[in-house]
Amino acid sequence: MEETKPAAPETSMPTTYDPKESEKKWYDYWLQGGYFKAGQRPDAKPYSIVIPPPNVTGMLHIGHALDNTLQDIVIRAKRMQGYDALWLPGTDHAGIATQTRVEQKLREEGLSRYDLGREKFLEKVWEWKEHYAGTIREQWAKMGLSLDYSRERFTLDEGLSKAVREVFVRLYEKGLIYRGKYIINWDPAARTALSDIEVEYKEVQGALYHLKYPVKDSGEFIVVATTRPETMLGDTAVAVHPEDERYRHLIGKTLVLPIIGREIPIVGDEYVEKEFGSGAVKITPAHDPNDFEVGNRHSLPQVLVMDESGKMNENAGKYQGLDRFECRKQIVADMKELGVLIKIEEHVHQVGHSERSGAVVEPYLSTQWFVKMKPLAERAVEAQKSGQGVNYVPDRFEKIYLHWIENVRDWCISRQLWWGHRIPAWYCDDCKELIVAREDVTVCPHCGGTHMKQDEDVLDTWFSSALWPFSTMGWPDQTEDMKRYYPNDLLVTGYDIIYFWVARMIFSGLEFTDRIPFKDVLIHGLVRDAEGRKMSKSLGNGVDPFDVIEKYGADAMRFMLSTGSTPGQDLRFRWEKVEQARNFANKIWNASRFALMNLGDFKYEDIDLTGQLGTADRWILHRLNETVREVTRLIDAYEFGETGRLLYNFIWDDLCDWYIEFSKLSLYGNDETAKKTTKSVLAYVLDRTQRLLHPFMPFISEEIWQHLPHEGDTITLAAWPTFEAKFEAPDAVREMELLMDIIRTVRNIRAEVNVPMSKKIELQVKPTGAETEHILKRNEEYLRRFSNTSVLTIDSTLGAPDKAMTGIVTGAELFLPLAGLIDIAQEISRLEKELQTLHAEVERIEKKLANEGFVAKAPAKVIEEEKAKLADYSGKRDKVTARIAELKG
Repeated sequence: MEETKPAAPETSMPTTYDPKESEKKWYDYWLQGGYFKAGQRPDAKPYSIVIPPPNVTGMLHIGHALDNTLQDIVIRAKRMQGYDALWLPGTDHAGIATQTRVEQKLREEGLSRYDLGREKFLEKVWEWKEHYAGTIREQWAKMGLSLDYSRERFTLDEGLSKAVREVFVRLYEKGLIYRGKYIINWDPAARTALSDIEVEYKEVQGALYHLKYPVKDSGEFIVVATTRPETMLGDTAVAVHPEDERYRHLIGKTLVLPIIGREIPIVGDEYVEKEFGSGAVKITPAHDPNDFEVGNRHSLPQVLVMDESGKMNENAGKYQGLDRFECRKQIVADMKELGVLIKIEEHVHQVGHSERSGAVVEPYLSTQWFVKMKPLAERAVEAQKSGQGVNYVPDRFEKIYLHWIENVRDWCISRQLWWGHRIPAWYCDDCKELIVAREDVTVCPHCGGTHMKQDEDVLDTWFSSALWPFSTMGWPDQTEDMKRYYPNDLLVTGYDIIYFWVARMIFSGLEFTDRIPFKDVLIHGLVRDAEGRKMSKSLGNGVDPFDVIEKYGADAMRFMLSTGSTPGQDLRFRWEKVEQARNFANKIWNASRFALMNLGDFKYEDIDLTGQLGTADRWILHRLNETVREVTRLIDAYEFGETGRLLYNFIWDDLCDWYIEFSKLSLYGNDETAKKTTKSVLAYVLDRTQRLLHPFMPFISEEIWQHLPHEGDTITLAAWPTFEAKFEAPDAVREMELLMDIIRTVRNIRAEVNVPMSKKIELQVKPTGAETEHILKRNEEYLRRFSNTSVLTIDSTLGAPDKAMTGIVTGAELFLPLAGLIDIAQEISRLEKELQTLHAEVERIEKKLANEGFVAKAPAKVIEEEKAKLADYSGKRDKVTARIAELKG
């Protein structure tokens, strides 16, 4: 990347905005200028975000677009506010997901990973990774993300691999990583272990099978019930409650397992609920986590009856080789024939499915690596409850996080895959010792033997992702980036991975850096379709963000996503909302083109706001000032939806519909001083408006800003607007509100009687006081122009003319003598409707003020505001009543 600042592209401002041409041009310009690089402001306060790394499994989806847009809004705003802002990009190797995709591709070629061998297979996966990482970078560019590519990381790169090994070894040395035989969640399709939170539970219509187990050398039997009869082949006991009178005499006796013929004991264990079912439970220690615990208490054997693919193994006797579900059918048929199947009941229950492959998860006895979670979780809980933890936005997600981490179970971290961080553990074939080390072990430190074999398994993807906030900064080395940008200031992520990722980053950060990894966690929802359904391939309702960009441009998509989102809530994607955002972009473009045509050769240094400003000038500067203050506050509060709506209303209504129209009076007039003042205000307000808009719509704001009189190379580094006390002008706001109210009322009356704006009318305005009369006379040119009057009379002594349309605004009565155009009966009907509305408002406020509870609790300011409203509505009601009487008379 070149260090010299590029020249801004030479462009003229065409009649319509072309997003495709503009987006590529400006993104290339930003990259060439190195404007996204952190570290170029050594004296500035740092601000950092690390991107939630997308999986290298394929293309980015609309959820990524939302997540990334929200981060880009914050980082662009912070960069403009003068921070040394770092937004660090990267991707995740996504162990199971990526390996599954590559294996699917190989199957299409008639190959398996075993045909290639580990090394050749991993070469294929790296090829896949390079392709999709490149695609992801292209997609980031299309979305306009201001990422510091010079710091891009990958969860399997050399630096992160070093961090992963360091963490594994430290946890192992502290006794927090151990290896043992436990019941784990097994994915028979991917042939790997899963952690608890990689299992999705779905409601499934199944059956409950009631079976008779005969007591040896007795006519008695015990009835047990199971949803998985195939696992009875691995039963090693039946348990009853030790105080259950029905079975107490049988404890210690032996049952004969049907079909298999194996003798198994009857054990007493308080795990069994006497009142549930028959009060007897079959115990299968190798295929059920609760049975595993019961088995350990009673020293029961552990009989595994399935292999890693979900097929029955040699312990299943005649069922060996059958798929587990086929075996279920066969066993049920055989039990029926033997007369030991009492009944089958329909049974709806929750069944675990692999989040990655979709296969039904099998509880499975296996030797795996685990992390002891309790000591790590305790520290995280303590930090959160003592006020030293992270700040959740919205704060309700703190409870969800705490509930999970307070009840967390040990984490199974080993995966039976080839793609991932290989577990840094070696076994010596000579002395049988286990060695865990940071570097590869070729010689046994115990016996000097050289027959070393590394553990075949890799680590759970989330093990490396848990280190992302600090491993990306160079940890375990104390790099300059680590010192400057850690902890991160913000994490933006969806509520669906609080357990998977957020919690694990927090306890990892505390354990290895003694600090929380980020200060704020902004939680957003999912992007759903217009009907509120989750997007999925099966429904065919997914939206490709790059189709949206192709059709409407990146800015329109970004604006729709960010303004449609509320922290923590799901967002419904609607194409019409994207179209509205595109129309908004066109409105800004057209307003800017008008301004530029009238600015001519006006330069940035020509801007002078110290002269005689008119009412409209002072009003728009005041409104800009308010908008600056509120936009800054709302972005800091991550209220992007509100921010977008505020910007939309200011730009569309205040700037385009009112100020630009008012500016035409002086721009087209002969007063050169007034013309220069208007040009100054127009240039200044448009410049500041583009800066406020830039985090949301970076491309069009840069395009327009480059055409405006400006200082600097790029809007990306332009200073963020700040609140200016000198622009406060509440009196100008009152004046403009009066003028706009009159103009709107006149236009509404015209519309009611179908008098077009092109037709001149007579307008009589009766102010309620001398101050209002003075204001109106001072600004009568605005009223003439925007009401299109042939005659304008402003006089507080006016009487109501006959046969006229009437309007009531705060501070004045309006009369439009429209003889020959007005229907008197229609006008009376209109006024009577208005009278009903005013009467209802008066009654509502009177009731409110008569409510003792409201008056007692409401602040004095609120009560005064309500009284002022009452006086206003009452005055309007009286005037309308009088006018109706006049027309009827």
